[in-house]
Amino acid sequence: MDQDNLQAGRFAGELLAPNLIAQILSDDGTYPNNATLPLLVYQAAVRLPQADPAATFEALFRAHSWGGSWRNGVYGFHHYHSTAHEVLGVYRGSARLQLGGEEGPVFEVQPGDVVIIPAGVAHKNLGTRGGFGVVGAYPAGQRPDMNDGRPGERPRADREIVQVTLPAADPLYGEQGPLLEHWS
Repeated sequence: MDQDNLQAGRFAGELLAPNLIAQILSDDGTYPNNATLPLLVYQAAVRLPQADPAATFEALFRAHSWGGSWRNGVYGFHHYHSTAHEVLGVYRGSARLQLGGEEGPVFEVQPGDVVIIPAGVAHKNLGTRGGFGVVGAYPAGQRPDMNDGRPGERPRADREIVQVTLPAADPLYGEQGPLLEHWS
């Protein structure tokens, strides 16, 4: 995928055919999660360059209208967004991420992995190695709020989650990506 160097971005990596995991995470009583849209984990989706691997994810996400990008890690407490979907591209180190709350699945993520988190799905960092870093972003027009499962967040959060629109494109593969198939 070159697409004029991804619309003049700094895409220096290589898109691969990832191992795709799609999993519905239902309400656990504390965290609403999302019974309609599956969590998507793309394992080994991108071969990253040595120099500034985060820029590869930034260029991909921007080219596919996922903006508001940032570089950092993932909070060490369960939290979710009721006003936006989120994508995380791992560019350095590794981490154990728990999704869906205290009883949710745990994924070991490493460079080149991408996690697409539907609005409402709780996520937490259980531990990192190697200077773990991700690039996060959100579909065009969406801004994340912060919820952590406290009493009183719902039903407001539940009402907001169902109003979050679907993204126009997969953050990696654009209009041909697996997100569109799994989230239609």
